[in-house]
Amino acid sequence: MNEFIQSLPKVELHLHIEGTLEPELMLKLAKRNGIKIPFNSVEEIRDAYNFQDLQSFLDIYFQGADVLIHEQDFFELTWAYLLRCKEDNVLHTEIFFDPQAHTERGVLFDTVLYGIHRALEKGRDELGISSKLIMCFLRHLDEESAFNTLLKAQSHKDKIIGVGLDSTEIGNPASKFERVFKQAIEQGFLTVAHAGEEGPAQNINEALNLLQITRIDHGVRCSEDASLVKQLIHERTPLTVCPLSNIKLKVFDCMEQHNIVLLLRQGVCVTINSDDPAYFGGYMTDNFLAVNDAHPMSKTEIAQFTFNAIEASFVSPSEQEKLRQMTLKYVEQHQ
Repeated sequence: MNEFIQSLPKVELHLHIEGTLEPELMLKLAKRNGIKIPFNSVEEIRDAYNFQDLQSFLDIYFQGADVLIHEQDFFELTWAYLLRCKEDNVLHTEIFFDPQAHTERGVLFDTVLYGIHRALEKGRDELGISSKLIMCFLRHLDEESAFNTLLKAQSHKDKIIGVGLDSTEIGNPASKFERVFKQAIEQGFLTVAHAGEEGPAQNINEALNLLQITRIDHGVRCSEDASLVKQLIHERTPLTVCPLSNIKLKVFDCMEQHNIVLLLRQGVCVTINSDDPAYFGGYMTDNFLAVNDAHPMSKTEIAQFTFNAIEASFVSPSEQEKLRQMTLKYVEQHQ
C-alpha cells in the first residue's frame, strides 16, 4: 500500500508557501540576508517545532518568514517546494501566500509575487506541475490592511486566481472581512477561507454565508454540527484537510482520533493536504501515509482523496478531466 500511495497522482489545495521554509534554507537565507534569528543550527530550529496550539506555531512561522527579503528568496523557497511535489507525484498545486507577512516589514508586494510566480512557471515548464496562486489575508490584521492588499493585487489578476483568509480564528470572525470578500468577488477573484480548525463549526457556517467562499480550508470541526455535515455532502463543498498539521497543532490528540476518513466515508468532499510541511513534519505523501496507517483504507478510498481534490481544484473542466483520467488509469493498473 505504501508504494501505491507514493506513486498515486496527487493534487494539493492547501499549502502555505511560507510554511515550506525548511530549516536548512532558513539558515542559508538568514546568513545571506544578514537577518538574526534565535537559532544556530538545524537541530535547534526543529527542536522549536513543539507547538501547543495555532498561535505558538504562528509565532515561529512569522519569525521564520523574516529571512525572506528578495525576489530570489521567494523563488528558491517555491522551487524547493516544487521539487518535493515532484517526489510525491503532485501533478497540480494551489499555493497560498501571505503578502501582509512581508509588506508589513517593508518587502514589496511585487517582490514576493514575482519570486513565487517565476518558480511556478519553471515548475510548469521543467517539472510538468501545474499550479494556481491564492493570496491570503491575515485575519489578525485589520480590514483596512486587507483592502490595501486587495488593491495591490489588482494589476496581477493574471497571476492570482483567488483570495483566502488565514491566521488565528480566535477573536477574528468572518464578519470582519465580509466587505473585503464581497469586493474581491466583484473583482473576479475566487474565494476560500480557513474555518473550523481551532474555531467551532459555527465558524464554517459564517465563512460560507458571509464570505461566500467556494471551499473550506481545514473544516474538521464540521462534525460538531450534523446539519452542517449534511449540507457539505449535499452541496459538495470541499474541505482541504491537513492531517499532520491537525495533530501537530493538537486539533486531535492522535491520528487515530482524526475524522477525515469518517468524513470521506460519509460522502464529504474531503482532500488531503500538507499545510505548512516544513513545520508539521510531512509533505503530501507523508500525510497520505499517516492517515492510512491510522485508518487502513482500500486503494479506491485512498484514490478518492485525489479525485475529490481534482473536483475541488480551480483548473478548467478540461484540465480536471485530464487529471481524472491520469488518476483513473493509475488506479486501474494497481487494482
